[in-house]
Amino acid sequence: MSRGADNRGKGKPSGRSGAGGKQKSGSRGTQPVRKQGGRPTAKAKDKAFDAPKKQTQRKKDDGTMRLNKYIANSGVCSRREADMYISIGQVTVNGKVINEMGYQVKIDDDVRFDGRRINPEAKAYVLLNKPKGFATTTSNDKGNTVMDLVAGSTKSRIQPIGRLGRNAMGLLLFTNDDELVQRFTNSKKGVDKLYHIELSNNLKAADAERIREGLKIGGKTIMVEEISFVDGAPKKEVGLRIKNTGNSIIRTIFEHLNYEVVRVDCVTIAGLTKKDLPRGHWRHLTKQEVINLKNG
Repeated sequence: MSRGADNRGKGKPSGRSGAGGKQKSGSRGTQPVRKQGGRPTAKAKDKAFDAPKKQTQRKKDDGTMRLNKYIANSGVCSRREADMYISIGQVTVNGKVINEMGYQVKIDDDVRFDGRRINPEAKAYVLLNKPKGFATTTSNDKGNTVMDLVAGSTKSRIQPIGRLGRNAMGLLLFTNDDELVQRFTNSKKGVDKLYHIELSNNLKAADAERIREGLKIGGKTIMVEEISFVDGAPKKEVGLRIKNTGNSIIRTIFEHLNYEVVRVDCVTIAGLTKKDLPRGHWRHLTKQEVINLKNG
């Protein structure tokens, strides 16, 4: 072999030389071409995986909802129909007519449809057998309250109907149903409640008769449905049936006749009793009980 041939062989290899001396070219022509619409290479997949994902910004939950949703959740009509009623001025929020589409309301706003207050929460009816030492209030600064006793009963925002004093005991009904509340607080109809009352001394038969006939106190005549002595108990224990939401009238009646009220126990509310309901416990009303309360 000639020297010239050796020198050519020792020189820089050509890009077209044999497999042993072939170098990888950086030109695109030597890379596999990705066809449009073809499957991405593993490298491309890695890049796509490493790329930061676009974050979707979620709307902060501030406890509000659109007015049409509030109305629809109340069972009045659909959202589309609600928009129509809003546009013609049939909906008020906190006493103000709202015509604005997309208006935001809070769950505790006073929303009225055609003059009637509505509520998007599920209706709840809870009966409590209240023990002593619990105030009938929804306030948080009054120590132990009846709301503590029914805290786990429902997610709906229920409130007590009427009131039992801190040291009074017995049945107390809770609900978020405004229709039922109106039924209880209507002074013309009212709802029967039977109380077992213990006085400081025996009730005279003459005083029991005065209560039965109606007492005039402060220019008003206070009527009761029924008063009677408790069978087998001393004469200082009486049963009093009244149509009233609270028990303050009980003290008014007996203090007017110079008796001190020692104990008050609400034993029935419109046919609801304490049967199978121990002191300090609660239960949900049955559907039939709710119907009876509303139609009674």
